[in-house]
Amino acid sequence: MSIVTFWNSSKQQTGQTMSIAAIATYMAIEHNYKILVVSTTSREDNFRRCFWEEKKKKKNLGIFGPNANLEIENGVEGLVRVIRSNKISPDIITNYTKVVFKDRLEILLGSESDLKEENTTENMNIQSVYPDIITMANRYYDIVLIDLDNNIEEEIRKNIMHQSDIVVVNIGQRLRDIEKYSELKQQIPMLQTKKTILMIGRYDKFSKYNAKNITRYLGEKNKIQTIPYNTLFFEAAEEAGIPDLFLRFKKSIDPEDRNAFFIEEVKRATENIMYRLQDLQVKV
Repeated sequence: MSIVTFWNSSKQQTGQTMSIAAIATYMAIEHNYKILVVSTTSREDNFRRCFWEEKKKKKNLGIFGPNANLEIENGVEGLVRVIRSNKISPDIITNYTKVVFKDRLEILLGSESDLKEENTTENMNIQSVYPDIITMANRYYDIVLIDLDNNIEEEIRKNIMHQSDIVVVNIGQRLRDIEKYSELKQQIPMLQTKKTILMIGRYDKFSKYNAKNITRYLGEKNKIQTIPYNTLFFEAAEEAGIPDLFLRFKKSIDPEDRNAFFIEEVKRATENIMYRLQDLQVKV
């Protein structure tokens, strides 16, 4: 059982959440793993649009059993209440997730309690239990993927990254971002180890800052991972259509199709993460 955390060092958009959505969906379809994605955002959660159509919230009577209270009690806020009552157990987490593929892919949505003020007392209380939630989830799921938001308090971020088997560092495809990562790599020992995988989301293969050139510039031993910008994918992410899109790609895609490069890179990133996990576990 493994923890993979996706993180970026700035507040700039790097396509991190969309990269996780692509990798998690591909992994769930192609491999026999029970996967949990944990969102740590306290803002609008993009995973909602990726996988589920928006529904009006209904008054909850609370009499229909697990997962019947999705609109009000699902996500980290509902789970925090259970933790505070000391009733948490690995298998209970699934009662507060939303299911993408049964027994394959679930998502624990982030807080919606205060979308404007990031550092409210309630939000800080929620942040503080993320390490415990992740530790518990790791006992129940085969792979836990963390979308680590930069609004999470620094010590909690460090705690989560420390307990992770792999940290996928997401950077922008701009010279300033590449240079900043180069500086960080000298300052943070973890970035110099096999625990770290470098990734570019919303990737443009026609840029002069392509994967090959960035790999060479940074002195990386392995070609960096990319999740290319893809029109169908980003449209699907706005229409709760990602699962259907990947299922269509699985059935048939011509190598000459312009979408083939997108799927090839998602596959390469997924396989690289899985290979690195296996490699690190063998050496433990």
